[in-house]
Amino acid sequence: MKISILTATYNRKHLLPKLYKSLVENSKTFTNFEWLIMDDGSSDNTESLVKDWIKENKIEIKYFKQKNAGKMAAINNLSKYVTGEIWIEVDSDDYFIDGVLKDISKDYETLDKKAYGILYYRKILNAETPKDESLNNKIISLYHFHYKYGYTYDTALTFRTSVRKKFKYELEHNEKFITEARTYYKMDLDSDGLLISNKDIMIANYEEDGYTKRIINLFKKYPYGYYEFFKELLNYPKQDILFKQRLYMVKHYILFSVLTKIGFTKSVKNVKKFKNKLLVIILFFPGKLKTMIKFK
Repeated sequence: MKISILTATYNRKHLLPKLYKSLVENSKTFTNFEWLIMDDGSSDNTESLVKDWIKENKIEIKYFKQKNAGKMAAINNLSKYVTGEIWIEVDSDDYFIDGVLKDISKDYETLDKKAYGILYYRKILNAETPKDESLNNKIISLYHFHYKYGYTYDTALTFRTSVRKKFKYELEHNEKFITEARTYYKMDLDSDGLLISNKDIMIANYEEDGYTKRIINLFKKYPYGYYEFFKELLNYPKQDILFKQRLYMVKHYILFSVLTKIGFTKSVKNVKKFKNKLLVIILFFPGKLKTMIKFK
């Protein structure tokens, strides 16, 4: 099965060679893949670097460039160029472990039709990534993986292209970023979920300017998308979740209600589930005070 690897990049010329080398190494055991790159308006000569790789002709690379609009818009715009049956999004500061593309293709050949993809793991440099052996080889919605089983560590998600192409990253108020989970949880509703595999397929080495380490700034810069995301979570049809995770949702919903200036009345009205509405009423004003102090 052909694999399509999608990378959105912005001024990451110094990082892309490691990902490129990992793909070249993988091509020694598996060649049926394409690497789609969307350059999000880089000014660091990323274009010339990638075009040199294309001339080398070691792997199939498709390069595109857009005006700076953010990672999510970049992936949305790459969607129409995907030709593989398997869809994998890879950040420019991640790279593949040797030989995994062949393994992924084989895994998909026997994948249960109920699953819309396979959840693998990313190995974080200088850190341990716990794995729950009891979930290995089970089909579970990503929503429940996070909020029923409480798993919060980094994973590497792969999808059936036929399913993934039906969904876009939804952005609000011309914002450039939203958590990928907003899209993935909607994919959950149309399927039984993802097959959980305890294999590591990528290695991640987070950069100081990466999204994860800039989360507070992201919250302040892109609050509308996050507000809609947590509103959707509190109204999500599947509510059999851990209480601490419900509390996490409510606290973040209040945080973004404050950052977007939605207000108490509308914030309460927008929550339909009774338990969640009650928690919003109880916690709104303490949460508002805490947000104003932290984000002043």
